Amino acid sequence: MVQAEVANARILFYRTGVTEFIRFQGTATYLTNDSLEAAVNAALALERPLLVRGEPGTGKTLLAEAITEALGTELIHWPVKSTTRAQDGLYVYDTVQRLYDSRFGEGDVKDIRHYIKLGPLGRAFSSSKRVVLLIDEVDKADLEFPNDLLHELDRMRFVITETGDEVVAAQRPIVVITSNNEKELPDAFLRRCVFHFIDFPDQELMKRIVKVHHPAIDQSLVDQAVVTFYQLRDLPRLRKRPSTSELIDWISVLRRAGVGTERFVRELPFLGVLLKKEQDIETLATAKKNGGWKN
Repeated sequence: MVQAEVANARILFYRTGVTEFIRFQGTATYLTNDSLEAAVNAALALERPLLVRGEPGTGKTLLAEAITEALGTELIHWPVKSTTRAQDGLYVYDTVQRLYDSRFGEGDVKDIRHYIKLGPLGRAFSSSKRVVLLIDEVDKADLEFPNDLLHELDRMRFVITETGDEVVAAQRPIVVITSNNEKELPDAFLRRCVFHFIDFPDQELMKRIVKVHHPAIDQSLVDQAVVTFYQLRDLPRLRKRPSTSELIDWISVLRRAGVGTERFVRELPFLGVLLKKEQDIETLATAKKNGGWKN
C-alpha cells in the first residue's frame, strides 16, 4: 500500500493494485472530526451525494470548499432558491438575449447554440476533470426538486432540446448538498445520499477554530470571548443564537479596535455583530438586570 500527500492539503490516496481510495482529512484551515471525515470518505468511495445538515454558520458551505482545496479541483456553487428547478441546473435557453440581438442586429441569431447557457449541473457534467458541485440550501426549493435533482445526477447526461446536442459527463462530480433543515426532504432522496449532521462545536474545538482564523491574537481575549459567546447562546428565549462565523467576525472587530481584556469585561463591546434581533438584545438586558448574566 502506498500513501502519498497531494499538494499541501491533507488528503491521502491509498493504492492497492489498480484500486485508488481517496481519504479526506480536512485542510489547514478547515478542522474536522472523525465522524465528519468518515461521512466525506464514504461519499467519495460510493460516489454518492453528501447531504450535510446543521445550524447556519457551522461550516457546511466551507466543507465543500475544503474538499475542493484538498482535491486541487474546481468548485461549482449552485445556490438554491424557492423557484429553482432541476432543469435550471442543466441549461437555460436565453430567449430574451436572442430577441434583443434580432431587433438590434447583434450576434448570430441563426445559431441557437450561442444562446444556450449551461447551468451548474451542465458545467459539472461537461468539465474534463472531476469537480466539486455544491448544491447549497436544497430545502429552499419545492418538494419535487430533490428527487428531480437526483434523477439528473443518476443519468449523468442530458439532451439540449433546442439543438439536439447531448451532454454526457466524462466524470461523476463530487456532490455536496447542504440543508438548514427548514423542511423535510423526501425519503427516496435521503436513501441515495450519505448523510452527516454537523454538531455545533464545543468550547475547546471553537477555540481551535478561532485560532485558525486569528493565530496571533491574545489567547486570554479569545478565552473570554468564547465563554461570553456560549453564555449568549444559552440565554433563554433567544430567537437567533449567534453562529461560529459571527464569533469569528466579532473577534476580528475586537482585535482591530484594540479591545483588551479589561475593556472587554467592562463594556462587552460590538454585540451587534452577534445579536441581530431587537428581542435578543432586550433578552440580554433583562438577564443583566435580573442578575442572570455573569461576565
